[in-house]
Amino acid sequence: MNVRGLLEVPNLLSLLRIVLIPVFLYFIFIPTMEHRLWALVIFIIASVTDFLDGWSARKLKQESELGKFLDPLADKVLVISTLVAFLLIDYLIPLWMIIVIIGRDVLVTVMRYVAVKKGMSIRTSRFGKIKTAFQMISILVIIMIFIVRGANMTIPEEIMKGHYMSLVPAWSVTISDMHDKWLIAGPYWLMLVVTILTAWSGIRYLVFNWRVLLPPYKGKDK
Repeated sequence: MNVRGLLEVPNLLSLLRIVLIPVFLYFIFIPTMEHRLWALVIFIIASVTDFLDGWSARKLKQESELGKFLDPLADKVLVISTLVAFLLIDYLIPLWMIIVIIGRDVLVTVMRYVAVKKGMSIRTSRFGKIKTAFQMISILVIIMIFIVRGANMTIPEEIMKGHYMSLVPAWSVTISDMHDKWLIAGPYWLMLVVTILTAWSGIRYLVFNWRVLLPPYKGKDK
């Protein structure tokens, strides 16, 4: 491993994002407004480092293969850790969503590692960046929902049984009803959109970069 490369500013910012993960998890698991506000602040700081590492790499001319691998890896570890925490905190978020997201990220990480070993380069696509940005924004919104609704909010029986469509507001419900329903169901619907975007991003990534997984060609000498 290039230790000198790790000490470059962009890579240090990516490493900082990873270091902040256990601190974030500590605060998010404590169901008080104060602790989850701190979790929100820490996640915002981690998200800002995601912008700063790429910006500083271009500004300081410190773009490297290590950085191209470390930056998305830090993103994936942060997002996966957060989503697993959401799964444990909010039982309305189904396990299959987390499995799809983790499966996609594991696939992409393996392909990037193989590409690095082969001396190849895979750049992050524009769609992948949009997906990551939407993931970050959705996570911020979900944390804010956790803060607003608190730990003692009553979950209706039909929702406990998995009837999520009952959370779609009808014309007859009051503004208060809509507020309460979306405080309960908001994380589920946001996670559903994130899951769909993530799955589509993984399919695109595999279609455009499948050659990375091919074994090296060994032609016969004539």
